[in-house]
Amino acid sequence: MNDFTDPIRERAAGLGTALIEGGPEALLEEVENLIPEPVKQQVQAFPVLAVLAGVGIGVWLGMKKGDELIAAGSAILTSTAAASLTDAFENVKR
Repeated sequence: MNDFTDPIRERAAGLGTALIEGGPEALLEEVENLIPEPVKQQVQAFPVLAVLAGVGIGVWLGMKKGDELIAAGSAILTSTAAASLTDAFENVKR
């Protein structure tokens, strides 16, 4: 049986592949794709409110899930650095 029949798992697998191939920029693009268009319009109409909401959510997440966020961020940075080193070594071999 295929483990990727669930749409959420397919989306997660696609995000993982995009992250490996495109780096952190791909993650930011996927997050942007998740935001509905009406929300984007509200942010454009009320940018100060959006920044305050973002800071509030960031502080709340930092207090509640700080360790997990640090671990996820360091994992992204480590994988990006490893991919960059691999590319550099492959270029040196050529």
